[in-house]
Amino acid sequence: MGEWVLGIIGGSGLYEIDGLSAQKWVRYETPFGAPSDDLLHGELGGVRLVFLPRHGRGHRLSPSAINYRANLWALKAAGCTDVLSLSACGSLREDLAPGMFVLVDQFIDRTFAREKSFFGEGLVGHVSMARPVCARLSRLAADAGRQAGAEVIEGGTYLAMEGPQFSTLAESRLYRAWGCDVIGMTNMPEAKLAREAELCYASVAMITDYDCWHSEHEAVSVTNVLEILKRNSGLGRDLVAKLAAGLTGERSISPQNIEHGLDFGLITVPSARDPAMLEKLAPILRRRLASEQG
Repeated sequence: MGEWVLGIIGGSGLYEIDGLSAQKWVRYETPFGAPSDDLLHGELGGVRLVFLPRHGRGHRLSPSAINYRANLWALKAAGCTDVLSLSACGSLREDLAPGMFVLVDQFIDRTFAREKSFFGEGLVGHVSMARPVCARLSRLAADAGRQAGAEVIEGGTYLAMEGPQFSTLAESRLYRAWGCDVIGMTNMPEAKLAREAELCYASVAMITDYDCWHSEHEAVSVTNVLEILKRNSGLGRDLVAKLAAGLTGERSISPQNIEHGLDFGLITVPSARDPAMLEKLAPILRRRLASEQG
């Protein structure tokens, strides 16, 4: 298919990438507004890499204020083939301790104040979210995390809450009863938008705390989170370096065929499509529209 172009979305505590050569910050203007920050282009381990600090450099943006559509549009326009999210999260299980990394494979979306789709009136699209992460990229990231020295768990359900406040005790207990494994504020609608953009997406949930359900641990505080966050971010940067070094050879289509997710997902017939919507989504629809033309 071609080369790997690895997009990295850095969450809380991860605002830079070590060892990146030929660095260049590039500003992207999108039809959905400004991304969280400029995108940092460079090379790492012989692989093209594009880094976006999710909250902006200096952590300027709260989870609800992040322009998720602009972020994913910009990563697609930058040529990314795969996008790895790294984010801080709370644990909802006794055996998932602070400092551990979870490669989540499912989500429950409890956010309510965010735009969640590129599509809308004049251009209707539906994509499957049954398997919301790229299994190949997730496996590669898990291997890279272990090489970096992290304790890694593969598989888990991420409860995405709106925030910015942490959970109430009742909410935390409810999410545990639902069988969720970790809780965070940023992976939705990020994962949904990545799938609409035909980007292979995986998520590393870096545990900082036990939320507030654990009777033997004090309720979440910013101070507690930041202490573990600093340790996790160092491991996260090492994980990215190991992952990039392992992306050798030509990139093939993912086994889940995520790169062709819009083959049957674009519902509006050509004659009824809004030209303005087609123009807004040009980087996302380029492959799909080209396939219609033969």
